[in-house]
Amino acid sequence: MKFNRIFLIVCDSMGIGNAKDAKKYNDFGTNTVGHICSICDGLNIPTLQNLGFGNLGDFKGVAKTQNPQAYILKLNEASNGKDTMTGHWEMMGLKTEKPFITFTDTGFPKEFIDLFEKKTGRKCVGNIACSGTKILDMYGEHQIKTGDWIVYTSADSVFQIAANEDIIPLEELYHACQIAREIAMDDKWKVGRVIARPYIGTKEGHFTRTSNRHDYALATFSKTALDSLKDAGLDVIGVGKIPDIFVDQGITRKIKTVSNEDGMNKTIELASDNFNGLAFINLVDFDAVYGHRRNAAGYGKAIEEFDVQLGELINELKNDDLLMVTADHGNDPTYRGTDHTREQVPLIIYSKQFNEMKVLNDGDSFGIIGSTICDNFNVKYNGIGSSILELLK
Repeated sequence: MKFNRIFLIVCDSMGIGNAKDAKKYNDFGTNTVGHICSICDGLNIPTLQNLGFGNLGDFKGVAKTQNPQAYILKLNEASNGKDTMTGHWEMMGLKTEKPFITFTDTGFPKEFIDLFEKKTGRKCVGNIACSGTKILDMYGEHQIKTGDWIVYTSADSVFQIAANEDIIPLEELYHACQIAREIAMDDKWKVGRVIARPYIGTKEGHFTRTSNRHDYALATFSKTALDSLKDAGLDVIGVGKIPDIFVDQGITRKIKTVSNEDGMNKTIELASDNFNGLAFINLVDFDAVYGHRRNAAGYGKAIEEFDVQLGELINELKNDDLLMVTADHGNDPTYRGTDHTREQVPLIIYSKQFNEMKVLNDGDSFGIIGSTICDNFNVKYNGIGSSILELLK
């Protein structure tokens, strides 16, 4: 074992340029970070720059360095798809062959909605692809009057149910999500996630989502690196929506977060914990708050804020810690629509032990991450991707 603790941070949707197969997804020319840098006239991210982030592409305001403080490389996704679950599952060894189904253009079929209404005892309104804030302004007052569910989807493979906490109890919302998850196990409706979206407020323009969100994801189709780590008696700490993505499978401890800042604060706190194993962190605001809403300026500011906290985390790391920073897909806010984009993602690997840091060859699978982690802890890994632990010196 080279490292006692590994911190794996996923900057949700922070792609760095179209993947090798981007044309297949009609995403050729996308570059989440590159286009954000252009829109923002450069980013001030000294921590990432010193680690070598600028060497991974042409990012305005982010200089390349001859002496990066980390090992850096680009990863291409092997799975079919470009969503959160596909990306995270691949990091832990699973290759998804069949993309998760979406209902972006049509909404969910009448047969599905009728069955959901019958089993929950409430009618539905919405059933369109829409942002979470806009749908509340459209139907929030209606829900207060009628008690109808607000249901909607997005470019992701999701069925989302919004409920005002003062109108519909959280327990009822969560039960409805479990019902929807059961219905959506049918192959013709099998979405990746059913999401509870509770909120508060009394009138249009004043509705606010609460932190009581809960995701009901599909279980992984096979064991992952997380299971191997847990079975070996190691700690596997899921921060943010990681436990939801893996339906708690392979997780030994869960830490809930409400924002990128909160997620990083709790990760920094973990640096003073004496755990032995993996801390797996997802920072979802990049994707949910800025990428899908096509807010390039907000996304850029969020990257700069993350950069500050990343520096704080690095200062707290011990000599036998390993830090890995990556992403699960792209979400170019300058591109058409509001969908994820098929992009390469960065992999930044840092430790105070290193003395030969450099740019490594591109990887052909996100599974390099899980394989390297398992290799470090000397546990069995049956997934895709090969370990690069021996290159880290």
